[in-house]
Formats: sequence, structure tokens, C-alpha cells
Amino acid sequence: MIVAMKKIFLVTQEKDAGDALEKIRKLGVLHVEHLNAPKGEKLIFLNNDLALISQAISLLEGIDEKQITEVDGQNTPEWQILARHIIDLHKRCHRLKDYSITLSSKVERLRNWGDFDPQEVIRLRLTGIFIRFYKLSDEQIAQLPEEVYLRKISREGDTHRCIIITKGEIAIPFKEIELPKDSLSRLQRRISEDYKTAALIEKEFLKQAVYLEFLKDTRNKIIKEAEFFEALSGMAQEGSLLYIKGYIPFYSKEAIEKVSQKEGWGILIIDPLEDDNVPTLVRNPRWLNIIKPVFKVIEVIPGYKELDISLWFLIFFSIFFGILIGDAGYGAVYFLLTILAQKKWGQKFKDKSTFILLYILSSCAVIWGILTATFFGQEWLPIWIKPFLPSLRENKNMQALCFFLGALHLSIAHSWRAMLKFPAFSFLADIGWILILWTAFLIAKLLVLGDTLPGFYPYLLIPGALLVIFFTNPQKNILKSLGSGLGSLLLNIMNNFTDVVSYIRLFAVGLATLAVADAFNKMALDIGFGNFVSGLLTSLVLLVGHILNIALGPLSILVHGVRLNVLEFCSHLDIKWSGFSYKPLTEEK
Repeated sequence: MIVAMKKIFLVTQEKDAGDALEKIRKLGVLHVEHLNAPKGEKLIFLNNDLALISQAISLLEGIDEKQITEVDGQNTPEWQILARHIIDLHKRCHRLKDYSITLSSKVERLRNWGDFDPQEVIRLRLTGIFIRFYKLSDEQIAQLPEEVYLRKISREGDTHRCIIITKGEIAIPFKEIELPKDSLSRLQRRISEDYKTAALIEKEFLKQAVYLEFLKDTRNKIIKEAEFFEALSGMAQEGSLLYIKGYIPFYSKEAIEKVSQKEGWGILIIDPLEDDNVPTLVRNPRWLNIIKPVFKVIEVIPGYKELDISLWFLIFFSIFFGILIGDAGYGAVYFLLTILAQKKWGQKFKDKSTFILLYILSSCAVIWGILTATFFGQEWLPIWIKPFLPSLRENKNMQALCFFLGALHLSIAHSWRAMLKFPAFSFLADIGWILILWTAFLIAKLLVLGDTLPGFYPYLLIPGALLVIFFTNPQKNILKSLGSGLGSLLLNIMNNFTDVVSYIRLFAVGLATLAVADAFNKMALDIGFGNFVSGLLTSLVLLVGHILNIALGPLSILVHGVRLNVLEFCSHLDIKWSGFSYKPLTEEK
């Protein structure tokens, strides 16, 4: 549920503002809304520090855990020196490697000319002997003056790499190749030395990984300090008084009043106004909080005046997961992968909700696979393995179930809205939409499945339409009321039908997953296990096919399972996800 918030104004003397903020920060309940744009030299320094340490942390986080070596006897240095050292090591290492690549390309170009010292060539020119380098064809060689000495070094296609030696500077009518600055052997030695130096620098860089947690802790302190000074510089001033504005959860009112009375602060706590920008704090029972990781992944937060759909999201997301994956074998693989992930990384997570959610979702896929007798596909299974619910094997029944889930899901949304509107007469409009949704369910079965339209459908459609027309926006002016309701009906009646039909995606994606599994199973069985090579190839086909399905499964959940909850369901609840998180001013922990 979304926690009710209170708006608060807190007034203190200018000389006591810092101390007051410290005490407020200790309470950890005030979400600050800046009255002035935060600014000041202190904030500039803190933001520069934050950029520096974040860059160092980012570089260390890119290190593979396997490369990290423990270093004994490390004394923790000043974090600024450490961060700059890490950044400098990384830059030096990459600079050397990039320069070595440049040198390597030069070496490749020189390799076909052989090893010589360019300085010797320059010294010979001072004595009147000119050595020049060319790429010439046979025709060009024939055009050379008689007094030149030509030496072919190597050949590339129709051209020769040549050196031309002359006594004195004689004009050659062809493009001369620029003399390199270093010899081949010196370049090769330089590359070797640079690689050794880069390896030493990289080794030193990897040693800095032991400071990662220290840097993260330091960054958290800087962030908290920056938040504090932002709140301080964001306060408004009237004479010698400073005041701050923010929001607190309703249950924090007594605690902050008690502190303010003790400290002698002026305080005003009121309910937020309609146009206030109130943060959203969602609090649910611990068992329901397991759905929070999904909301974090898709980065959506309901507005303060909107609704928290956590319960219905968890229920229907689990059902959708089971149908979309639809395979007990795949569900078991997800379950085992979750066990392995928790065993390897579980200690790093204080909140285990992600693992619990994955266990639940995997179990739903296993249950659905058992109901339909689907274990890494269906066609390869022996005939004695029967589904618990054979009707779910029929495409028509599955499509009808998807339409039913759609009508039920969206009806829950309108029922919720109706309860919130009651006792205002406008709640009857949502009852009307529920009747229209179930009419859409019957029409979908008629148009898609070819079922007969029941004779009672007018008793759903007509009352539903009338309720929407009369009670969407009930007013004293009957004509305005009817016009508003009729407009809503005409604009949304087709959307209701398409929204119900859109749930058929559950069937389509589940069927595609099954088809891919069966196709790879058939391909593998056609190859058989006649000999070692065919057995190896069969195993490879099975492995690739099922890994592909297992990898694509979560993607289909994000695309379809999340969409049906966040878009279709929430559009009928009028949730626009316009909120932002409640982030109180707190101390560094």
C-alpha cells in the first residue's frame, strides 16, 4: 500500500540551521523539497569528489574476480590519493597498450623491408650516398636512370619493394616511401619493453581491488554529506530565520513534533495539497515485498495519488510466467539456477526477495508443465505420460482461457476503482465497464474461436453501455453528463475488446516455446545415437535448442508478462506511473 504522507515546514534560527538539520537527519524521516536551488563552494567540492571516487570505483568494478589477488599488510591510504592512483594506473596501462598497437602496425610495415638503421641512411646522405625506398612495377623499374643502383627487397603482387642507391641526389620520377624513424629491431624491443611495463602496471592496478569496499563506503559518506549540504543551501530565508519544506510519513508526525518541541523549532505539519509534488512510499507485508525487484528492473513507481498493484501484479505475473514458459523441465532448470545463484552470491544480498520470487516463478512453470505434461517439449515423451488437465493441450481451450484471464484481470481493475469511488454514483460506470468486458470476452470467442454467441449477451452489453453513459461523469446538467458518458463509451469500447484479445499473446508465446522445443527434439532424434559422432551431434542439437529456449524465456516474460500488468491492467485502473521514490535525509550507516 502507498503510505499517507504529511507536508511539513520547519523553522529555525540561521545560526542553528546546521545543528537542526543534523538532528533531522538522525530521525531519517524527512524527504526534503528544496525551496532554493542548492549551490555553494562546498557542494562543488563534494560533487568533484564524488565524480573522482565514482570513476575509480567504476574501474575497479570492471576487474574480473578471478584476477583479484589478496594483498597482506595493506594500509588504507587517503581516498583521494588512492582514487587518483587507480585512475592513473589505468590510463598509463591503456596508453602503453594503445601505443604498442601503433608500434606493431609499424613493425608489420617494416618487416618486409628488413632490419636497418634509419640513422645510418641519414649519415650516408651527408657523404653524398643516397639510399631511398620505393614500391615499383616492372615497367617503372625499366624507366629508371642508368646511373642508379637498384636492389629488390621483396615482392607484393605486381610491385617490388626496392631500394635505390645513387651517388648524389638524382631525381627519381616516382613516389618515395618515407624513411622510418626507428629500426625494426628497436621497434620490436620497444614493444617488448612496453608490454612488460604494462603488465607490471596492470598487476599493480589489480592489487587496488582490495580497496573497492573502502571506496564504496567512502562514496556513500560523500553522498550523504552532499545531501546534507544540498538540504542546507536549499533552505529559504526570512531575516534571521531559515526554514525547510518536506514530506514525512504520517506515523512520523509525533516523533518529529517531540524533537521540535525540545529544540525550540517552529513547525507546521499539514496534509498535502492537490498540486503538491508528494513522494511515494510503498509499504507492504514482507511476503508481498518479493515482487519489488520486478518494479526495480522496469523502473516504475506509482504516483502518490495512484494505487499500489503489488498484490495483483504478483498473482497474475506468476500465472503469466507459468503459461509463457509452460514447461516443467525449463521451470526445474530455472529453479536449480536460482539455487546455484543464491549459493554463490546470496551472502552479498541482505534482501532475499529476488531469490524467493524466482523460486515461486520457477515453481509456477513446473506446475503448468505438469498440468500439460510438458517436459523439455511434448512430442518426444512416451505415450504413458499423460497431462493432469488434457483440456489444456487443446489450442481452442487455451485461447479461451487467455480471453477469460484477460476479462478477469481487467474486471478486477474496474472492481477496485468502483470500490474506491463508492458511494459516489460514478462507481456504477466501472460496473458498466465490467459488463462490457465480459461481452468482449464472448465476442472474442465468437470471432476468434467460432463459438456461438450466447443469447444473454444483450443483458451484459446494453446495461453496461447505459451505466457508462449515465454515470461516467454524473452532473446536474443531464446533457453534459450524457455527452461525457457517450464520449467515453465510444472512445473506449473498442479498446476494451482489443485489451481482452491481447491476452492471447500468452497462448501464442507459450505455443512458440513448445514448438521450438519439439522442433529441436525431432531434429535430434532424426540424427539418433547410432555411433559416437551422431550421438555427439544429437546431444549438441538438444543442448543448443533447449538453451536457446531457456535463454529467451525471461525475455518473453519481460515483454509480455510485464506488459499485461503494467499497461493493460494499469490503464483500466488509470495508473500512469507518475511517481518518484520517497528518499528521506538520513545519516551514513
